[in-house]
Amino acid sequence: MSDLPAPIPPELARLRGSIDNIDAALIHLLAERFKATQRVGHLKAREGLPASDPGREVQQLARMRALAQESDLDPVFAEKFLAFLLEEVIRHHEEIAQATNGGQDADA
Repeated sequence: MSDLPAPIPPELARLRGSIDNIDAALIHLLAERFKATQRVGHLKAREGLPASDPGREVQQLARMRALAQESDLDPVFAEKFLAFLLEEVIRHHEEIAQATNGGQDADA
């Protein structure tokens, strides 16, 4: 028996390279998205707006579901992914509000 790894078929290597490139693009896009949501958080804190906007969240979930269906992506997965993002964004907005308002929660 050899301890050498089995050779990787060229098509598998090509597909993995493609996946790695997509993963990198996703990370860069997420970083840009969070930069934008941080700016929103600072604006909300300055204006005394709550960290969460349930109406906007419902709209975003419906929009994400439609985009997923158009793209042949499981809409349940898309909703779970967006729910995770929204949870993180709201948490960041709450932290920004606390820092901006001297410990007073903008939701209060």
